[in-house]
Amino acid sequence: MIFNAMSDYAKSSYTKSNYAMNSNAQHANKSSQLKQLALMGGLVVLMNGCTSSPDSQSGRYDINDDIAPDVPISVEHLEDAHPKYEPYSLGGNSDYTLRGEDYKIIHDSKGFTEKGKASWYGKKFHGHLTSNGEVYDMYSMSAAHKTLPIPSYVKVTNTDNNKSTIVRVNDRGPFHEGRIIDLSYAAAYKLDVIRTGTANVEIEVITVDIPTDENKKAALPQYIIQVATSQHQDRSEKLASELSKELSVKTFLQPVDDKYRLMLGPFHDYALTQEKLEQVKLMGYPSAYIKKHTLTR
Repeated sequence: MIFNAMSDYAKSSYTKSNYAMNSNAQHANKSSQLKQLALMGGLVVLMNGCTSSPDSQSGRYDINDDIAPDVPISVEHLEDAHPKYEPYSLGGNSDYTLRGEDYKIIHDSKGFTEKGKASWYGKKFHGHLTSNGEVYDMYSMSAAHKTLPIPSYVKVTNTDNNKSTIVRVNDRGPFHEGRIIDLSYAAAYKLDVIRTGTANVEIEVITVDIPTDENKKAALPQYIIQVATSQHQDRSEKLASELSKELSVKTFLQPVDDKYRLMLGPFHDYALTQEKLEQVKLMGYPSAYIKKHTLTR
């Protein structure tokens, strides 16, 4: 079965979002009075999250076995995670013990590399909390690792086919012998791991320095809008000129093989980017979408 590897992991993964609350375990010792307040103040959900255990979460997921989404995604739209400086999360970065195994968080991960098996997790955990309290999105380029600091940016290479991608680690796992990283559905799809369930990989941490006054501008995110792709350069140039005048934005063509991608931007303001995207769609380009990339110094 394609998902045998996933099923093994799913059986041991009830602790994924549970671990995000372990750092607050001392508060559970005072739960008696707080539970009384919860019944009156609407805090019962919070209490259940803080005091739950793997055995008590059997009904927290909508489905029992992890599966892929019903509709596959397009690889063309899968952008790598874009490394940027982020302070470590308050949640998910404490040493922990699980099933008698001690796990020490790697606080200095610069130059860290590792080889082993990668697995993936998808629809079952979609919309649930990760170890640092974020919401797991199976369509994002994210991953889980047992000991890397959260968040971390990691280059993952599938050594079975030499495909690679960059993911953002925001969760803990996989807790299965021999596996070193658990990929989101999107990342696994890009690395061609969905069908096999697992793959041999090499991971490499990407370290991003703290922004200084000199390089803050270089660290600013940029957004561009891909409007259309055409084999005709002259037509693309004409359309680019028309859109530039109509929308008062910069345009450029990006040659890819024998085709030309028509782009708008770049923009630093995401709200403005969304506004221009809606205008482009109303002009007859419903497939236009936003892409993010980092400004090159």
